[in-house]
Amino acid sequence: MRRREFISVIVGTAAWPLGALAQQEVMPVIGFLQEGSGVPHLLAAFREGLAEAGYVEGKNLAIEYRYSKDRPKLLPEAAGDLVRLNVNVIFAAAPFAIAAARNATNSIPIVAVDLESDPLATGYVKSLARPGGNLTGMFLDIPELSGKQAGLLKEIVPRLSRIAIIGIPGLNTLQFAATETAARAFAVKAEIMEVRVLDDFEAALEAARTRHVEAGILLSSPLVFRSSKQIGELAIAQRLPLISLFAEFPKVGGLLAYGPNVGELYRRCGDYVAKILHGAKPSDLPIQRPERFDLVINLKTAAALGLDVPSQLQQLADEVIE
Repeated sequence: MRRREFISVIVGTAAWPLGALAQQEVMPVIGFLQEGSGVPHLLAAFREGLAEAGYVEGKNLAIEYRYSKDRPKLLPEAAGDLVRLNVNVIFAAAPFAIAAARNATNSIPIVAVDLESDPLATGYVKSLARPGGNLTGMFLDIPELSGKQAGLLKEIVPRLSRIAIIGIPGLNTLQFAATETAARAFAVKAEIMEVRVLDDFEAALEAARTRHVEAGILLSSPLVFRSSKQIGELAIAQRLPLISLFAEFPKVGGLLAYGPNVGELYRRCGDYVAKILHGAKPSDLPIQRPERFDLVINLKTAAALGLDVPSQLQQLADEVIE
């Protein structure tokens, strides 16, 4: 249901008799707030989570979609728009969308998915088990993941001694620290490479090669997610093996990925939204961590980079692209 149609429904009910209004079943409305643009398979996963609880868009549920595309500064206005519509629940995906939703309302329930922030450190929740406010959802525990990614690169680049950690200052502060610690555990020196927009990646990867870096870890961000193809192409041009958190990276030409199944997180968020529509309070729904992690390897890209992926690692992969 689009915004104009939704408003027309509300206005149109003003002339209805009270008895008729009492007999009408009110269709709940979800506000869908996301950085970037809509991703079909993630939208499908979110709707799947809702459908498993009996909510089907267009049948007994309406969803108001708001995207920032490449302009995250539009998110506060979009969040305010959803609050003015008095949606039943806001689903917010990625850090800036969550911050915008939090600033817009402290009463409308918010279900969030965030791979970059610590919900306790940001003050979003009082505890993981009992959030205590109007926000709950799925958040990533990054330190353990960093160690696994560094270990995977060490298997593919056996003599790895210097690694690039590529991320966005501010947004990836916790990830920078955790990944640098993980690299030290493998006796690998870390080089921090800061990027802010897609155009920064070419210079960052060139600088990495100049500093004799042999591989790199892409820290998670909406920018990396939507720019996976371009980053993969730059990495091949610089002959620099990179690992991403997002499975989309090797699927569009990058080397490999290890991280949470993002579609599964969206599905579980759909389930949390449904629970709230059924009467649960976000303050009582515990913050959840990813349960499913996927390893995806692109052998064609490995060959282009002159790398031999161990057969044992291929056997462990959830998906091997040839």
